[in-house]
Amino acid sequence: MYREQDAETKARLPVLLDEQRDTRPYPAVSDRSGLANGQDAQPRFGKIRPRPAPGKRTIIAVALAVAMIGGGFAGVRWWLNGRYVVATDDAYVLAHNTTLASKIAGYVDGIPVADNARVQAGDVIATIDDGDYRLAVDAARDKVATQQATVERIGRQIVAQGANIDQAKAQMLSAQADAKKTQLEFDRQRTLAKQQFASQQTLEQAEANRDQAVAAVQSAQSMIDAAADNLDVLKAQQREAARTLDELKTAQAQAERDLSFTVIRAPIDGVFSNRAVQTGDYVQTGQRIASLVPLSDVYIDANFKETQLARIHPGQSVSISVDALPNDAIEGHVASLSPASGSVFSLLPPDNATGNFTKIVQRLPVRIEVPAAVAAQRVLRPGMSVVVRVDTKPPHVTDASLTSAAEAAPATAAMH
Repeated sequence: MYREQDAETKARLPVLLDEQRDTRPYPAVSDRSGLANGQDAQPRFGKIRPRPAPGKRTIIAVALAVAMIGGGFAGVRWWLNGRYVVATDDAYVLAHNTTLASKIAGYVDGIPVADNARVQAGDVIATIDDGDYRLAVDAARDKVATQQATVERIGRQIVAQGANIDQAKAQMLSAQADAKKTQLEFDRQRTLAKQQFASQQTLEQAEANRDQAVAAVQSAQSMIDAAADNLDVLKAQQREAARTLDELKTAQAQAERDLSFTVIRAPIDGVFSNRAVQTGDYVQTGQRIASLVPLSDVYIDANFKETQLARIHPGQSVSISVDALPNDAIEGHVASLSPASGSVFSLLPPDNATGNFTKIVQRLPVRIEVPAAVAAQRVLRPGMSVVVRVDTKPPHVTDASLTSAAEAAPATAAMH
């Protein structure tokens, strides 16, 4: 076995010697003296490796210097501003869209507005066939007129009844006068009868006349009372008729209001979009017609993580980058923070009190206002994705103080 290993070593020996020659250092200057005599510049021990070019070292040094300077500028920039910036790309442009719906049922007569057209408040958006509603208004007006005539008739009856009461009172006065006359006649005849100057028949006739006069007075009083009661009844009927008239006027106003609903108008300025019906369609009460988007009153809702909200407060400056407008820089400010996370307002809020629990970082919407001049350009459309960066730098912190602190930190470290 040892003989076989020696044979193998002898076979590999020339190869090992060649490798050793290649790794030897450069020959000494004295060994290369033949170069001056015109001999070939051949190394004494194998091949000579070329030295690195001086330019590569310079490039590497310059690259390192540039990297250090760039890193220094980046560090200073982060120290001055970057560490105060809270950013998120979970943000979108929104607006208070208005849903246009029909308040009455009927067939759509026409939609004069084109899709994605700008409209002003009060412009006609759609019309509904108003034939039935005009008839309802005419019927309501006729009922009001009839009831108005009834009220006026009862009023005239009240006036006439007042005259009847006056007549009854006059008859009452006449009856009282007759009663007084007959009473006097009866007293006189009774006196004469006691003195035997008048017959008994005359006394009885005077007594009868007196009783008739008293009954006439009572009858006149009853007529006055009846006339007064009839007057009260007429007045009650008049009040009832007046209230019925008010009800009919309310019904007329309702009919006229329904007639006005056949014309659907824009409640705000915006862009007409998302049409849901066409001309000739039958719509029910409350059915959606289209949507109105106020592009001049857009805002941004940024969904920050709950771990990012500690330094965010209303009034802070916000840098807005819109994906659709990469070359435009927009500056806004924080308007308000949501009182709860988005999951709380979801259709099915989570119930962490049951089952297994996995903690998930929640997000809370932060309302960001867009400058009015930018919103007036109508380039921001609801639904656009944006990236927001909130500058949380305290007002009392200035760049000068931060720069001096950054310069003082290395000097302090060198002293220590």
